[in-house]
Amino acid sequence: MSETNVLINDARVMSKGQITIPKNIRAALGVSPGDRVTFIVENGSVRVINSAIYAMQKFQEQMKGEAEKAGFTSEEDVARWITSTRREENAD
Repeated sequence: MSETNVLINDARVMSKGQITIPKNIRAALGVSPGDRVTFIVENGSVRVINSAIYAMQKFQEQMKGEAEKAGFTSEEDVARWITSTRREENAD
């Protein structure tokens, strides 16, 4: 990771284990009040990730290769499938 991609900030842990995520870190993570974050602990370090982004990354990992297995090799294949599916739904 290059130095230009690094943000460093600290926060105090309160008596109930709560912290306030600094504003510049919230902005970098794209989180707002009410959003969720995911904590990933590896080898004594913690990463904090926007939960929506983390869920999408995990979903993409799980789905990797599934499109090819289903015969989708291009965006046109997907578009044709969507069109045919909509036609089938409208015919019902």
